Amino acid sequence: MLKPTYVILPLPPALELETVPVLKALAAANRALAELKGRAATIPNQGILIDTLVLQEAKASSEVENIVTTQDELFQAELFPEGPQSPAAKEVALYRDALRLGYARLQETDGLITNGTLIDMFRLLKRRDDGFRATPGTTLKNEASGEIVFVPPQDAREIVAQMSALERFVNDDEVCHLDPLIKMALIHHQFESIHPFPDGNGRIGRILNVLYLTRTGLLDIPILYLSRHITRRKSDYYRLLQGVRDGAAWEDYLVCIR
Repeated sequence: MLKPTYVILPLPPALELETVPVLKALAAANRALAELKGRAATIPNQGILIDTLVLQEAKASSEVENIVTTQDELFQAELFPEGPQSPAAKEVALYRDALRLGYARLQETDGLITNGTLIDMFRLLKRRDDGFRATPGTTLKNEASGEIVFVPPQDAREIVAQMSALERFVNDDEVCHLDPLIKMALIHHQFESIHPFPDGNGRIGRILNVLYLTRTGLLDIPILYLSRHITRRKSDYYRLLQGVRDGAAWEDYLVCIR
């Protein structure tokens, strides 16, 4: 059986994360989020804003996974859902629906992001009825060379245990008193390293990011458009994730991923 090359949780001490470069980047990011939140609050019909930006986020997030469609295809599918759609447009629409499901669950559960919600988003996104990985064999490879760069947890019980620990980290604010933006970055790294689902981990992980910002009140509605930036810096994104696994390069990840 393949063995994980990285131990998920516990995370390093706060002093190793709250460095001067990280805190400087954090201040700028918090200011930008506050401005976004304030401007969004002035828009009378926030439903239109959510629908428009969620569709753009869905398109960009899917492009990270090499699922590419056009704006025309997306809006045509939105206006005429019963009409013919390309496979890529269908995938993007499923991402949009998964994000909407996650946001609805967040409101229904008084601000909790549960593993049950993540599993339901995965089932909707991938149109299947299973959940966390139950069989070994999953590895993460370098896109260019095909080389295995990381082996996530393989045992089904270990995946459940790690995701249970992450669920508590997400929802119990007493577990960790780091700034929510730092926590979001840590949550994202841990989720992608656990890689709990057979497929769709990148897209579910990016939905988790914006849901967490909404849960913590940094945003009122899930409108942060993250994935276009990740698409533009895709190689850096994967390199920074791997840098933490290989050499605990948390500062580089926290500062340069922005």
